[in-house]
Amino acid sequence: MRLRHTVATAVGALALALTLPTAPAGAATGPFTYVYSDSTGTPHVGLLADPPSRACLALPEVTDPSVQPAHTPKNYTSSVATVFAGPNCTGDYFSLRPNGGHASDQLKVRSVVFS
Repeated sequence: MRLRHTVATAVGALALALTLPTAPAGAATGPFTYVYSDSTGTPHVGLLADPPSRACLALPEVTDPSVQPAHTPKNYTSSVATVFAGPNCTGDYFSLRPNGGHASDQLKVRSVVFS
């Protein structure tokens, strides 16, 4: 009787594991968006999809210090996103909760790290 219960439990666990969504190890799942302006001042939405965790990420459109920083970050990932005013995760910072944390256009950002 115990063997049947053990086998049934193992089969159930395997079935559950196969139905769960897969994500790269160490990645925050979901999108992170922000707004940046191009050289003509036209706003665009930037996107980081399923970003890696625990790595400082520069927002590629605003790495040049002569370009205005991005703003209006929205965190729809599964992890806390900590955004920084400076490059290389330096300067003032603000944490955005997972699954919908956001900030206004007053928050200027150039880099982010996900927990």
